[in-house]
Amino acid sequence: MDELIKAIDEITSEEITKLVVSNKKNKEIEYNKINAILKENSKNQYYQIEKYTDKQVFHENIDVDMLKKKITEYMEDDYKQLSAWSDKTTFDLKISKKGKVFLGKKRSDNSKIANKNHNKEKNYILKEGTIIQPLIDLGVFTKEGKVVNSKYDKYKQINRFIEMIDDEIKKNDQKDLTILDFGCGKSYLTFVLYYYFVEIKKINVKMIGLDLKPDVIKKCNEIAKRYNYENLRFELGDINGYKYTDNVDMVITLHACDTATDYALYNAVKWNTKMIFSVPCCQHEFNSQMKSDELSLFTKYGIVKERVSALMTDAVRANLLESLGYKTQLLEFIDIAHSPKNILIRASKSNISKDKKENALKEVDNIVKEFNIKSTLLKLLKDDNLI
Repeated sequence: MDELIKAIDEITSEEITKLVVSNKKNKEIEYNKINAILKENSKNQYYQIEKYTDKQVFHENIDVDMLKKKITEYMEDDYKQLSAWSDKTTFDLKISKKGKVFLGKKRSDNSKIANKNHNKEKNYILKEGTIIQPLIDLGVFTKEGKVVNSKYDKYKQINRFIEMIDDEIKKNDQKDLTILDFGCGKSYLTFVLYYYFVEIKKINVKMIGLDLKPDVIKKCNEIAKRYNYENLRFELGDINGYKYTDNVDMVITLHACDTATDYALYNAVKWNTKMIFSVPCCQHEFNSQMKSDELSLFTKYGIVKERVSALMTDAVRANLLESLGYKTQLLEFIDIAHSPKNILIRASKSNISKDKKENALKEVDNIVKEFNIKSTLLKLLKDDNLI
């Protein structure tokens, strides 16, 4: 163990720009490999940790001075190999089956790795230095288009949301889009999205924001007029029962409370919407119903029940969309330290096999039976003979 600590001390004595932990000691270890990449923003430097399973990658950010502690934990218990790069040195750490530690190092110019990692964080779709009026009015940008230091996290969050939409948009050569934004609220993100579609992607967009508050709708229409956003309008209406007769290409719903998200998803499915982006909020429905004899541990403690029920709600929603032919993902787009409402449901119409659709629906049936719960979205779809 002393040899390992000494080797890690030697590695971290230099500024590591990238690090890869691999070769897990047994099959039970969850992550196949773990990366640590040095990042920087306007305030400080930090490491972004990327943990890879067979199907997913999980992220967390740590302070620079936490790197030694983290990699010591990884190498002591779970992994046998570590590769690391500083500007001038490449390190290769290996642990034999008998626990012997071997540290190799060689001098090499790795400055390009450092520059690549640092710049990656800054390569945002909504670029600093650009005059984007909604971001100025939101207080994220100064009048000169610079990021306000205290709003850097908000700037990253908005870009992250735009990136998740951009991932779908760039799969097809979109020329025209009709977009409905349910529960748009004060709508600054709606305005930012309109800017992204029209000014950056050069797409002919027709965009409608929907909300229940007349004063909000009036103000948003005034702002759209002031921005000269000609094809963006706001209407007064309820997600439940909203009627729209034309084709809808995309439905967006951000923080629609509790079952309002279900009504938004239901409408999106009825319209045969191509793309759905939903950030749920206040998932109370399952929490008030959950009961289980076999899995009572999940309902025994209030805080556990609350979190499990929220995750279960979104998992059921994702599976129901999959059963209807949507390729569906649940993605984290805000660090949970900033907001617990950090899951995005991203769904796109796709060629889903019959077996996969049936299995998705079966998984929903199993969970609602086990926990004696009723899903609003499931009921809406069944009542309308959509499933």
